[in-house]
Amino acid sequence: MVENDENNNIGGFDVSSKFMRILLILVMVFLIFAGPTYVSYLLSNVLNVNYVASVVSGFALFIAGLLLMWFLIRKKIIT
Repeated sequence: MVENDENNNIGGFDVSSKFMRILLILVMVFLIFAGPTYVSYLLSNVLNVNYVASVVSGFALFIAGLLLMWFLIRKKIIT
């Protein structure tokens, strides 16, 4: 029982709570789908950041979303 609680308490966050699971899934979806598209569009067209920098930041957000998805699958939060 203690070992299971230690595995679900990552970085001071209680991953076993339903709110935290839903929040992590929503952040993952935002990073995978909205990160590369809308964030890079906002950076390049609205904030006038260099196009290459905006594409690289979108790619970094996509990779962060994939890493978060891998973490959630590994912890059996999503199957």
